[in-house]
Amino acid sequence: MFQEPINIVITGVGGQGNVLAAQVIAVSAVEAGYLVSSGETSGLAQRGGPVMTHVRVFCRQNYGPLVPHGRATVVIGFEPLETMRVLFDYGNRGTVVISNDRPSYPLGCLQCEDSYPEVSLIKDGIKNMVQQSFFIPATELAGQAGTPLAANMVMTGCLAGTGLMPFGKEFFRSTIDKLFPNNLKELNLKAFELGFDQVFQQVV
Repeated sequence: MFQEPINIVITGVGGQGNVLAAQVIAVSAVEAGYLVSSGETSGLAQRGGPVMTHVRVFCRQNYGPLVPHGRATVVIGFEPLETMRVLFDYGNRGTVVISNDRPSYPLGCLQCEDSYPEVSLIKDGIKNMVQQSFFIPATELAGQAGTPLAANMVMTGCLAGTGLMPFGKEFFRSTIDKLFPNNLKELNLKAFELGFDQVFQQVV
């Protein structure tokens, strides 16, 4: 038996497919026979603002949709700085972090009004906060699958590859097969498998 609930916090910026990744995770858990509650908080998502989605997986006691501060089992970050920001609020020493290694620069940085920290410093900071972290070239892997927009499915595959979920990757594959139209199924399944392999090889 796993220790419930599994508290997953997914963070990124608008347009990165955060909500879709959460949907795939939640539906996969339900298909595997587990209960799920989920909630979303967002800023100016359509303008590239922060988006955060909570997914809680359990089998007995009912839990609310939002993960309490400091109680995340996993933080999945589609953007390094957002990953660290959310980790400060929701992480603890035992939290597992899976982060895309490519920044999505805010408008202020693009206009040279603000500065973005060195990614290496962000990585070091995250590594000092938790015992296990994975930094994934998700955007690059998604490009190999067919489009950088599939980075969300790469990151979903990474979660499956950790072995933290109490069900196998076949449930994720089945959900992707059901949710995506025919012309996008193979692309997203490939992205998922690339993410799975990236983490699974590190875990084993």
